[in-house]
Amino acid sequence: MGAKQFGARVKRLEDPALLVGSGQYTDDIKLPGTLHAAFVRSPHAAATLRGIDVDAALALPGVRAVFTAKDLPPAMSKMRMPQLVPNAAMQTIRTQHCLVVDEICHVGQAVAVVLADSQYIAEDGVDRVQVDYDVRQAVNDVRDAVKPGSPLVHPDLGSNIVAASPMAYGDVDAAFANAKHVFTEHIWQHRGGGNALEARAILANYDLMNDMLTVWSATQVPHTTRRMIAELMGRNLDQIRVIAPDVGGGFGPKATMYCEDTVIAQIAMQLRRPIKWTEDRREHFLCATQERDQYWDVSIAVDDDGRIIGVRGHLLHDSGAYLPWGIIMPYIAATTMPGPYVIPAYRLDMTVVFTNKVPTTPVRGAGRPQAVFAMERLMDRVARELKLDPSEVRRRNFIQPEQMPYPVGLVFRDGKPLVYDSGDYPKCQEAALKLSRYQDFKPRQAEALEQGRYIGIGIANYVEGTGLGPFEGVTVRVLPNGKVRVITGATNQGQGTRTTLSQIVADAVGCSMEDIVMTLGDTAAIANGLGAFASRQAVNAGSSARIAGLEVRKQILRVAARSLGVPEEQIDLEDGWAISRSGNRQSISFGRLSFASQGMPGFSMEPGDSVGLEHTAFYMPPQAAYCSGTHVAEVEVDVGTGAVKVVNYVVAHDCGTVINPLIVDGQVQGGVAHGIGNALLEWMQYDENAQPITVTFADYLMPMATDVPDCVIEHVETPCPLNPIGAKGAGEGGTIPAAAAIIAAVENALSPFAVFFADTPLVPERIVSALTTANAYRRRHAQK
Repeated sequence: MGAKQFGARVKRLEDPALLVGSGQYTDDIKLPGTLHAAFVRSPHAAATLRGIDVDAALALPGVRAVFTAKDLPPAMSKMRMPQLVPNAAMQTIRTQHCLVVDEICHVGQAVAVVLADSQYIAEDGVDRVQVDYDVRQAVNDVRDAVKPGSPLVHPDLGSNIVAASPMAYGDVDAAFANAKHVFTEHIWQHRGGGNALEARAILANYDLMNDMLTVWSATQVPHTTRRMIAELMGRNLDQIRVIAPDVGGGFGPKATMYCEDTVIAQIAMQLRRPIKWTEDRREHFLCATQERDQYWDVSIAVDDDGRIIGVRGHLLHDSGAYLPWGIIMPYIAATTMPGPYVIPAYRLDMTVVFTNKVPTTPVRGAGRPQAVFAMERLMDRVARELKLDPSEVRRRNFIQPEQMPYPVGLVFRDGKPLVYDSGDYPKCQEAALKLSRYQDFKPRQAEALEQGRYIGIGIANYVEGTGLGPFEGVTVRVLPNGKVRVITGATNQGQGTRTTLSQIVADAVGCSMEDIVMTLGDTAAIANGLGAFASRQAVNAGSSARIAGLEVRKQILRVAARSLGVPEEQIDLEDGWAISRSGNRQSISFGRLSFASQGMPGFSMEPGDSVGLEHTAFYMPPQAAYCSGTHVAEVEVDVGTGAVKVVNYVVAHDCGTVINPLIVDGQVQGGVAHGIGNALLEWMQYDENAQPITVTFADYLMPMATDVPDCVIEHVETPCPLNPIGAKGAGEGGTIPAAAAIIAAVENALSPFAVFFADTPLVPERIVSALTTANAYRRRHAQK
């Protein structure tokens, strides 16, 4: 047998082409006669559209058309964007029009679009479009939006409140009434974006002869994009093809359907010409969906030993101006907060509110980083108040492996009871503490302090629901040339999807990875698919690949047994050949078996034969698969400038059975980089009029290579019992607990000053301010 691929550290098949510049992203695709689009966007956060004058733009040489809402088909111009995940808790539903009809609710909303021979001319045309706005008062701060008399984001709705509902189980009131200790934290977590290397992009072309609309899009979800374009345009699904070519990062915002997607597709049909739009970075800051703000007021009740009796609180979530993903982020946050701990009673009241800012949708972690931050800040507070080691407080409250499957008591976002399927939380923490030399840290910290250096260490744990349904599809087909074609609705934005699925199929079928030809993210290749979100593709597409590959293996063995004249159990499949173990080890190639499986013209097939060597599988998970882990961060703080350097970072991570440790390591390392940004740098800021003020990378800071240490990573594998490959998701675990671990480490480093932090991002000026206040207090206290 050939070397087993599943579980091996296989280098990514995607990388060679990308490293030499041979990748093909949406903007790289050139079609003859393409017109370039540029959008006219509102400079106001709250306004009513009174009129648009496009004559000056149309007079500019090279401008071919200008479209406003009234230039779209009547039905489409009146329709609002479909909502992806409705929820019964929502008191109101509001999504935006494809182009503004009357109401403007955030800066950057698309009012019109200019089509021109080049991008430069189109941008010049945008400057010539005259728009008459009736400006209204905007509401920026979600805390103001819930107050009586606040300006209304949508005046016709009568309220800014989208939803107000509790997530609860157990007798919370009794738990707090009888508790020996109750501690409260007030937490704020900033707005931030995905900021993928490649911004959004779309190219649409209409083939009149075949009545086929083809759309190339930098999307995570081509099948969902096709469905929503079809709904808005009133076309049949089979008249639309959506292709996700190479995509330069997703991180959540590219799993959202935007108005630009449908507008470009519709104009391509109306003008009978290819239309391309590529988002620039400023547009990305203005218009691509973000995540947060959130305000948490949370309390924890514990006994004298630090064991949790109950947790309660309130979550206030800024949804922005619209609800493309419903209330999914605060819902996930509210159900994630219990984490890996035994919490007998829990209640979190959730209030979701409109503001005049860009909508919030999932960004890497999708509500979980906020929940973990809140819970882990409470755990650190318990440790501080009861003078216990932070690791010991966590150890005393862990759910134990023998308690699995563990019913938490809540309903997860997939509508199923929240039941942890597997995991060993004590083992993960123990592994992380050992790798970080946690037990040796206090002497190292004391030595550094004598040198005038302030170093600190912090811990954070998490549990994440991954591998969400409803399904993902994979077709495995042996071709007459012996190659194995793999087709899937799964997509690739840098996760190594092609590599991991090739590893699974190669082992299942018995071929080499080099003989696999794969098509991802093309709706013409496979009828049904979903794509990338919620750390789901390894579980769903991986399981489908395994199921389809094993079925094709059975088909190969059946045909090979007849061709070689030996029993199926006497045949090995290796590197694309069926080899008999008996006699002179006869063999036959997969290519010849593919021909044989087609039968002979005019002859009947044998009973039990399949037509061709192929199978399509759609794995449908019964519930989420829960990954988990422990992060330990070590930092050094410059008390003069407030600068924080992450000097060591350890991750013990359980994503079930690991398909490719090299790829998982990369996912974790990248996730930690994102988490460092969340903790210390990234902050999408708005002024009092909801005007964005951090719309370049000069103002919105991202982690650089010098800010991100090489992580020490250990995989603690507890296979998921719910899917055939035992996998759990791995794409977001690096991000989810990072801010909690880093802020705890900063607090620990500054423990001589007794300063505490409950917000992110923890920027240098906030550290300096806290130290200044602490020093002033100490001076006053000394004088007394």
